[in-house]
Formats: sequence, structure tokens, C-alpha cells
Amino acid sequence: MAVWTSSWVMTFLLLSRDRRAASEPTRRTSTLRGQGEEVTETWTGRACKCDCEGSESPTQFTSLSPTPPRVMECMPECPYHKPLGLEAGSVRPDQISCSNEDQYTGWFSSWLPSNARLNNQGFGCAWLSKFQDNSQWLQIDLKEVMVVSGILTQGRCDADEWITKYSVQYRTDQNLNWIYYKDQTGNNRVFYGNSDRSSSVQNLLRPPMVTRYIRLLPLGWHTRIAIRMELLLCMSKCT
Repeated sequence: MAVWTSSWVMTFLLLSRDRRAASEPTRRTSTLRGQGEEVTETWTGRACKCDCEGSESPTQFTSLSPTPPRVMECMPECPYHKPLGLEAGSVRPDQISCSNEDQYTGWFSSWLPSNARLNNQGFGCAWLSKFQDNSQWLQIDLKEVMVVSGILTQGRCDADEWITKYSVQYRTDQNLNWIYYKDQTGNNRVFYGNSDRSSSVQNLLRPPMVTRYIRLLPLGWHTRIAIRMELLLCMSKCT
């Protein structure tokens, strides 16, 4: 299996650009709030039509990137997917973090963000947010820039606690501002989550995102913010 990482990212972007049939640049200004301050960024939006091989009709979507563009340009849907490794354990605990992590003491020390792994079982099987509000987040550091094509979520294994909807932020470098993943209308995309403790819900990213850091921001939950999850990586081919 070939995963799009490192040099594959550049190849993927170049192939996507070559497949672009038409584009119209637009500009949009958005305001991000974080840690008591507002940051206003100017965005370049480009409505693309990608005529991908094997498709009967072009795929149209809107992509957004900060100026100058760093991530999405005109990218087709991902043909194949592979788990990043949260469930398998190849993602290390220090790659997973959350808001207010320094306050996870006592009972909460068993429900750290490093436990937010799909199908995790037993006591401490998930990340449980200590606070139940829209300021909470769960972050994955991929350690290098990769093409992320999907997200799977589950609730807490031993109680009826889960997230019902969430948004996603990403960035390619820790010195850059966070960017919200947008829908085709240019609004922050709302991903719908779980409805029970055990089922996994998959949300594919169309287009996929090129990123190193990704954050899930819970917008709704049942009883408590509780997450087990996996990320999907885009693959260039399946062998």
C-alpha cells in the first residue's frame, strides 16, 4: 500500500492542478478567535472542476487556503484510504493532546487524550473532556505533512457518552494560524458524529486536506464530550 506522505503530497497537488478544468478566484475574510484574541485572515477561494479519470462527470467543490496558498488547491476525491494508526497503536501518546490537558488529574488522569483510539476498551477507553463547552478540542500531530481523507469517531465504551457533531481545524506548521475545514458554500463544515456508545461513524473529506496538525472541536454531545477516533490517510494506489 502506498500512502501519500512527504514527496507524495507534492505529487498529489501537482496532479490535482493538472486536472483542473476551470477555476475562478474569489476572496473572503474570516475571523478566528482563540485564547482571548481575534485574528483576521484573508482567504483565497477557488471553485474547481476536476475531471478525474474513471468518472462520468467532473467533481466540483470549493477549496480554501490562506494567502499565499499552502494546502488545498484543486484536489480530486481520494481513491483509497488507510488508517493512520490510532487504533493499531502506531500513533504515540505524545502525538495526541487536548485542551486544558494540565488539569487532567485524579480520576481524569485515566481519560487522557492518548486514550482516544478507535475500539479502545476497558476503564479509560476514551478521551473524556473535563469541561463541557465549545472551547474544547482534541488534536493529532501527524509528525509530517500528510493527506488526510477521513475521520472516524466513537463514543465512550462503558457509558452513554459521545459527541453528536464537530468541526475540524488544521494547519501544516505550528507557527501558522488554525484553518477551519470548509464546506462548498465557504462555511465551517459541521460533521455529524455518533448516536450510541459503540458504533463508529465515518466522515470522508472531499476534498482531502494536506496537513500535519488536525483538531476536532466538539459542537454537540450526549451527556459528556467523549471520543474514540481514527484518521484515514489518502493512498495513491491499492496493491
